[in-house]
Amino acid sequence: MSSLQQPNRFAGATARPIGIYYEHPDWFKPLFAELDRRGIAYERIDAAHHLYDPSETESPYALVVNRMSSSAYLRGNGQGIFHTAGFLTHLERIGVRVINGTVATSIETNKARQLSLLASLGLSFPKSLVVNHVSQIPKAAARLQFPLVVKVNIGGAGAGIVRFDTPEGLQAAVDADQIDLGIDQTALVQEFVQPRGGHIVRVETLNGKFLYAMKVFTTGESFNLCPAEICAIPEQPSADFCLTDAPKKGVQVEAYTPPANIIADVERIAKTAQIDVGGVEYLIDDRTGEVLFYDINALSNFVADAVNVVGFNPYANFVDYLETQLAGDSVESKAEDVLEVS
Repeated sequence: MSSLQQPNRFAGATARPIGIYYEHPDWFKPLFAELDRRGIAYERIDAAHHLYDPSETESPYALVVNRMSSSAYLRGNGQGIFHTAGFLTHLERIGVRVINGTVATSIETNKARQLSLLASLGLSFPKSLVVNHVSQIPKAAARLQFPLVVKVNIGGAGAGIVRFDTPEGLQAAVDADQIDLGIDQTALVQEFVQPRGGHIVRVETLNGKFLYAMKVFTTGESFNLCPAEICAIPEQPSADFCLTDAPKKGVQVEAYTPPANIIADVERIAKTAQIDVGGVEYLIDDRTGEVLFYDINALSNFVADAVNVVGFNPYANFVDYLETQLAGDSVESKAEDVLEVS
């Protein structure tokens, strides 16, 4: 039975399905499974191959869940990133509730904006400068301490991050035209910070509130910390394979509850960025002991095998939230009907 053939628990409230706007072929299978399990009508929208009518005044969807990925360009779907901004603007203009709408997307797809948001909240982050041309990288580096990293403004899954340990190495890469500033030709030049304990912390939020957190252990050699790649189940696991002890690609994770003040800061970030569901990453500077935030992610695909890693299925919580949003849409629609009759 397809998703649109399932009995809709909110059929009395609205005949319209949820639109799930996404690009990655695998990350959201647990979301679809949870929606199917509950019999909630939804439609899968391919964000990489999409069209819309900007003159329409009504949407076929009760609400739209935006799951577009900033790393889409790595899969040949970069066009979807810029298209998404216009599509979400259109949806919001005609009154469609969008989960992770235009404000959240503008933060997700722009690391420079993320740092400005952190600064506006008085939160610390690694010392950084923003450049829009490779020629500016050595100038920025001269104002920073090595080692440093160059991060593309639109990245995702740790893509487009290159570490340089010396000014000579950086200059050689610039001279050889080996640095790519990414699809919007903007990048951060940022001091590299060694995380205390050899791990960063990723905190997931839902509806502006703490959902769970985990330590992600990294050697600093790889910047791919995508949650969907962590603790992913091998196609043919051996009998002694442990999901939490031997995660995919050697990345180790463990559930963790940050101090209350950090949770409060993360919740402030999520609310300011208007992120319905998303993650915030931070580390402890091993030199100073300072808490440094460095990434705001509105694409929360949750850690793979979450039940074993964090003790519950966050997709169940997410769909609970979607149900409250559907119920809210129903109440608003009924109120509008009353006004029209009166």
